[in-house]
This record gives sequence, C-alpha cells and structure tokens, in this order.
Amino acid sequence: MVVAKMKLKLNKHWTIGETALQWFNTAFLWYTNKLNEFKIALNNRFQALQDLLKEGETTLEGNCKKIKEALTSTCQEILGLKEHHHKQWISIETLNKKGRTRGQQSNKGRESQELTSRDTWET
Repeated sequence: MVVAKMKLKLNKHWTIGETALQWFNTAFLWYTNKLNEFKIALNNRFQALQDLLKEGETTLEGNCKKIKEALTSTCQEILGLKEHHHKQWISIETLNKKGRTRGQQSNKGRESQELTSRDTWET
C-alpha cells in the first residue's frame, strides 16, 4: 500500500523526456584562473549567439533555449559536474547503541518471563 502511494507520488511529479537537474561545481569560481577561463568561454559563446541573432528572425523561446544551452555547455566544460558525497543514513555508532539497547530489552523480557513462569509452576 505504501509502495503504491509512493509510486503514484513519483509518477505525478515525473515527466517524460525531462532531464535531471545538473549541479555544477561552482566552487571552482573562487579560483581566479578558473573564473577568467569561464568568463572568456561564456563571452565567446554569447558573441556567437549574438551573431546568429543578427542574421535572422528568431522567437523568444528559441533565444531562451540557445542561451540555456550555451550556459549549460560552458558550465559543463569549464566547471564540471558537482560530485555528490552520500552520507550514511544511520551511523555505525547509532546502530551499535541500538543493538545494545535491544539486547538489554530482550534480557529484561527473558527475566520477566522466567519470573512469571516460576510463579505459575510453584502455585
């Protein structure tokens, strides 16, 4: 039931043909040489776009699409994609603590069962 609900929620927000978000490593922009390289590459791309726009008629959607493509391709070439560092959901220390408490709880449960079973046999 829960799995079906999650699938429905995911399908609701998932569109066919849409690409996943790309996160670029913007930390490289703190370095002046990478920043200058990025600016030069971006200026070259936009200069080429301006030349194309002057030549013929274009639509607003087409212009936006070309600008987005120029930005993403420049970011991908110069900055690269951001690396994802996946953290563990539950640390090993937490699992060990949980295991100790479960062991203590099960020992208490066994002791109480032994006491009740002794009482019932003696009476």
